[in-house]
Amino acid sequence: MTRTGTKRPSVRPDAMIPLPFLAGRRLHIAAGVVVGLLAIGLITLAMMPWGAFKPSIERGLSDRFGRPVTIGAVERVDSFSFTPTVEIHNLRIPQAAWAGTGDLARIERLRVRFSAFQLLFGRFRPGTIDVDGAHLVLVRDADRRNNWTRPGDAKSGGSSPLALKGLRIAHSMILYRDAFQDRSFAVKISADAATGVTIKGTGTVRGEAVTLAARGAAIEQASGKPWPFHAAIDGAALTMTANGTADGPLDLAHMTLDVTARADDLKFVDAIIEAGLFGTKPVQLAAHVRRDGTAWKVGSINGRIGSSDIVGHLDVDKVDGRTKLKGEVTSNALDFDDFASRAGAAAAAAERQQIGPRLVPDTRINIRKITHSDGTIVFTARHLVGHGNSALAAMHGTLTLDHQLMTIAPFTLQLTRGAITGSMRVDQRGGRPVPLVTIDLAMRGSSIAALAGGGGEVDGRVDGRVTLIGTGSTIREAVGASDGMIGLVARDGALPAKVASQLGFDAVRGLFGSGDDEAGLRCVVLRLAVRGGVGTADPFLIDTTASQANGQGTISFPSEAMALRLVGTPKGNVIIKLPGAIIVGGTIREPHVGVTPGVKSVGNIFKAIGRAISGDNGPRATDADCEGLARRALGG
Repeated sequence: MTRTGTKRPSVRPDAMIPLPFLAGRRLHIAAGVVVGLLAIGLITLAMMPWGAFKPSIERGLSDRFGRPVTIGAVERVDSFSFTPTVEIHNLRIPQAAWAGTGDLARIERLRVRFSAFQLLFGRFRPGTIDVDGAHLVLVRDADRRNNWTRPGDAKSGGSSPLALKGLRIAHSMILYRDAFQDRSFAVKISADAATGVTIKGTGTVRGEAVTLAARGAAIEQASGKPWPFHAAIDGAALTMTANGTADGPLDLAHMTLDVTARADDLKFVDAIIEAGLFGTKPVQLAAHVRRDGTAWKVGSINGRIGSSDIVGHLDVDKVDGRTKLKGEVTSNALDFDDFASRAGAAAAAAERQQIGPRLVPDTRINIRKITHSDGTIVFTARHLVGHGNSALAAMHGTLTLDHQLMTIAPFTLQLTRGAITGSMRVDQRGGRPVPLVTIDLAMRGSSIAALAGGGGEVDGRVDGRVTLIGTGSTIREAVGASDGMIGLVARDGALPAKVASQLGFDAVRGLFGSGDDEAGLRCVVLRLAVRGGVGTADPFLIDTTASQANGQGTISFPSEAMALRLVGTPKGNVIIKLPGAIIVGGTIREPHVGVTPGVKSVGNIFKAIGRAISGDNGPRATDADCEGLARRALGG
């Protein structure tokens, strides 16, 4: 029996559905929505009208080059693909204002196939490239500014290589002008599946005509494999070949190659490799090279520069815009004359003809143009040749470059007897147009005979010291404007007794003494206090067992002109002593030795005879403090 007035509660339809089933249904609906949206996105991506992105492409390229880039048209070639093919017509990149008129690049047609998925993640990696009618004009000025990078962009050699599966280039040319290295090229470039990649053209390197040729395997055949290639520069003044293998097609940032070079001058090779090399006699070189990004390992360098043999290795890397060097060079037989170009050697010969031979070399040390290179090079010459009777025997040292501060230390120049050791600094930091040069060298254990290049009547142990600071673009210029000291000491030697008597102005023994008799050379001491390139003698003394001569005067640099005066005194009894002095003029390499006017005149001789008769032949010299004077001369 039902109660009157009682109302049953209403029940919702979904209240009867279990909660797990409801949750699963909602999840399926959400998943379906997501799948649907993803499908719509993928379809949209596959059908993307890439031509609509023409303004964006122009803006991106304009920002990249810093100039307004224009495109005639952008159109999609296919209709539905996740690796679409897009064709660009009449692409134009204006030339930089400083680089001349015209365009940096003009491309009539550029067809590219790429992955749309990679582009979604900000990576544009073309799979195939088809270029028709490209014309590029690349320019670098004397200050290394180039027109293909945006001003202020850091240079990098570590970008990822193109993973191309196909490349076609037709009717295309590259013009290249480089004022910094004095080189220019005009080449045609082509590529297809049948013949591979080829480059052919002509150009000039430092004013000399050359031809260029390069060949690589077809990209289609080498995709994902090591890519062999060959390149050559050929001309009367320069020939270079490179046979290499890149880790992948066109991956020249990761490659191994064997290089040979023949050139009239090492500067021709430097115009290609840009290592800051110098002018030399003709060269023949070969090397095995490995590149990984910015790092180059140049191993097994061997060849000849002139008559000098060269072997070694060199590591080169680009770090923060600077070139870092580390290497070692060795020669079994080195001739310094090989390290001057023909023009340089001719200029040096003309200068010698005009001013005469000089002791201080005119080696150029201005490193103003070496602005971006740092590093360390160890050099060794086991045998120095080509200098006749030169005392130079061997050489070893370490050259360090650090932001235009060049240091050669430690440095050893082995002589046929003894050695010269020390250091030299060339400081051109802070934009100095002319370097500040510091020379600190010491000679120990040599001899007069060795320095003279052979035996002679005078011999003795020789030590020396040079500490100078001056400015100049060559060593000779720097010494000619320097302050410091030069010390030279010869001791414990021998000389003809007649010469020793002549130093004391002993007329009888000097004129009639036996030519076979010897006297002891106790010491020769010369210390030059150098100011502004002029060295003032303090002291200057020649002390023998028979006589002593004290001098004064100057030696001026860079002319090396001598103006010295020596007054001699005998040590023992003399019969006749002539009054007068020894005058030393000329230059260090070509000295002129004489006596004051009138020393040998008849009147002066009779006066000397008169003093001898009266017993008044003047004072007698005593032995000098050779050790003390030597310490003063060599002490800096």
